[in-house]
Amino acid sequence: MTATPGLTASPLATADLLRSVFRRHAAGVAVITARGDAGPVGFTATSLTSVSTEPPLLSFGIGTGSSSWPTVCEAEYVGVHVLGEHQQDLATTFARSGADRFAAPTAWREGPEGVPVLDGVLAWLVCRVVAPVPARHHPDRVAPQLAGDPPAARRPLQ
Repeated sequence: MTATPGLTASPLATADLLRSVFRRHAAGVAVITARGDAGPVGFTATSLTSVSTEPPLLSFGIGTGSSSWPTVCEAEYVGVHVLGEHQQDLATTFARSGADRFAAPTAWREGPEGVPVLDGVLAWLVCRVVAPVPARHHPDRVAPQLAGDPPAARRPLQ
């Protein structure tokens, strides 16, 4: 092993370092939705991960401070929507605190298991939450795919 010139010590592994590294990680943008007693909820997520293809599992994280957290935390089923490059406005709507995310111009319908399914997205899945993964600020949910619509021939929003 050879030393890198000019590198004296590695920075400490901190939350800020991790955030700074992953801000540069290209990831697709997704919206997660769920049905709640008071109506549909949803949020923009960039922490969507494929866990396994056999069985088909994915995970996503959500901040405990999110207005969607109480509903998503209790939801048995969620919708996972991969946004196309033409859907920056939709991503912004679902990321905006206090926004009525399901009001016009958002087009959606009730999908399998009553999950809100967004229209016009690149692809969507309805998944059953099977394993909440505890974490202090952004707990993950692991969910197998139940139903979905295959991706359209468009480019993803990144």
